[in-house]
Parts: sequence; structure tokens; C-alpha cells
Amino acid sequence: MFNGIDSTFWQGRRVLLTGHTGFKGAWAALWLNQMGARVSGISLAPETSPDLFDLANVSSVVDSHILDLAERDKLTELVARLDPEIVLHMAAQPLVRRSYVQPVETYLTNVMGTVHLLDALRTTSSLRTVLVVTTDKVYENAETGQSFREDDRLGGHDPYAASKAAAEIVTASYAKSFFNERGIRVATARGGNVIGGGDFSEDRLIPDIWRAAKAGTPLKLRSPNASRPWQHVLDCLTGYFAYVRALDERAKVPTALNFGPHPDAPSIRVAELAEAVQSTLGNGEAWQPDEAPAPHEMSALEIDSSLARACLGWEDRLPGYDCVQWLVDWYQALNAGEDMRTVSLAQLSAYQALKN
Repeated sequence: MFNGIDSTFWQGRRVLLTGHTGFKGAWAALWLNQMGARVSGISLAPETSPDLFDLANVSSVVDSHILDLAERDKLTELVARLDPEIVLHMAAQPLVRRSYVQPVETYLTNVMGTVHLLDALRTTSSLRTVLVVTTDKVYENAETGQSFREDDRLGGHDPYAASKAAAEIVTASYAKSFFNERGIRVATARGGNVIGGGDFSEDRLIPDIWRAAKAGTPLKLRSPNASRPWQHVLDCLTGYFAYVRALDERAKVPTALNFGPHPDAPSIRVAELAEAVQSTLGNGEAWQPDEAPAPHEMSALEIDSSLARACLGWEDRLPGYDCVQWLVDWYQALNAGEDMRTVSLAQLSAYQALKN
């Protein structure tokens, strides 16, 4: 099986990681470097301040290239020069509410950015494996409480979800049209709602809690009764890394897998998670409903990750509320002025020491 973190697999491998300046991408870059991979990154510059990329000095361990995937010619030239063996495509416009404000930009980034990258990879000579990261929101969601499986219908109410569903179709098309005949494995990973230390994005629950606590202002929740498949960022990345290894070693695995909480884990509402984080932060449990007009967001979302668990042997090490203390510890260290590269690497080491 492919569960666990096998640093020997990554040792010396040329890995192209897009989105390496983002929350999840920065964690991936640190971890891949720690395992001995030769990581090159392509991404836009960080757009928040602070940001994990700078706080953890990720640029010191990655061959970093600040480039918009919309710049097709420059991207093609750079990818040819890097000639990666493994590609982990995380670059995206990842915010649902922003996608309502900037729908065209969202489609350009999430759909055409994926097209440009896959097209650039067509002429590389060393390529073996491509994993395109999408989202749990790629499924047609009638909000019935259904736990989505990989063969369920793709769709999307909001521009973000629809753009990611389109990226799934684009990836499958490129695989069938250009990569399968060359023996290159191409797949998509559909991750749940990832949380952890180092996220500073707008309109996300954990950063909103941290900002409210730091400013001493009340926390406002848009959809307190909504449920989401919450998952610690390191659990999610463990799944991605296991999937890449299985694909690269030519194991018989599906071309799309869900990565989310254990099927037996209870559904956690937004308010319940917020109260747990606030309590651990020592900031009380008070929050206020956000009454401001807002675009539609799904009230219920669950994904079934049993297929990934069965074919990879992957398991989350910080399920349910277990991840709360980890993410709170990270933000408290930041508030205390600690060196966040040291803190982040320490969490990576501690995570790897956990039993599955």
C-alpha cells in the first residue's frame, strides 16, 4: 500500500509544484523539500500579508518562478526548461465568494490555466506523472446531504465550483488525447475543506477567527449551520503524495480520488468548529451571525473518501477535532513572534511521528 510518507520515493525527483506561494502549496513545498525532492514552483506572488510562503521562507527551498499561468508562451518555455518528472498542479483561484465578483478571472485561472499547463507538458521529455488538484465542490450538489463518490455527476452552482468541474473534464480529455499513449499517468485529486496553520485567505473560517481574535472584534459567521468536510492540511497532502506515488509506480488506481474526513467521522458545522477553535485560542465562544447580503453557498457538503483509503491505504492522522490544537498552536506561535519556518518544520516532524 502507499500510505505513509515515503521520503525515498521523492529523493532527487524533479517536481513542478504550481501554486507554491499559497497556503496548501507552501506546506507542500516545505514537505517535498524535506523529503529530498528538487522542487520548482510556478505561481503568482502571495496576495495576503502575512503569508505562509514568506513567514516560513519557502523561497529558500524552492526554485521559485512568479508567473501567471495565463502567460502561455512564457509558461511553455519555462516548463520545457524545467522538464519535470512529477507535476502537482495546485494553482487556482480558490475562493467561492470571489468567484461571484470575478467570474471571468476565475474561469481563466482554473480552466485555461490548467489547459495552458497541460499543453505545455505535452512536449516535455521526462514527464511521468501529473496530479491536478481540484475540490470537493466539483459535484452537482442538490444539498440532500449525499456523500459524493468519484463516479457522481460533476457540476457547479457558483463559478468556482463550475470552473473546477470544467478543469476535471479538461484534465481527463488531455490524458486521453495526449498523455495515455505516452504512458504518462494523469489524475485529479478532489480535496475537502482544508484547514491548518498558515492560512490567511479572505472569507475563510480559520483566518477569519484569527483576525477577529487578534483585532479583538466579534467573529461573524455567514453560514453557522453549514457543514463541510474539514481536514487538516497535512492529512490532505499525505493523500496527494500517496496518490502521486501510486500513479508514478504504475499501480492500478482510479484517475480521480476524493480526499476527505473518515466516512465514520461526524459532520461538523461551521459554528461548532468556530467555537472549538475560539475556545482553544482562549477567546471565548461568542460569535455573531453575519446578516450582510451574500451570494449562494452550499449548506451541506460531504465527500466519500473510502476509495482512496481502500486503494492507497491512506488514513487521516488528525481527524475531526484532533486538528484544532495543531492549527491553534501554529497561530499562537505566530502571535508570540516565533520563527514560523522552525514552527512549521516542527509540525511536519511531529505529524510524521503520529501513528496512522
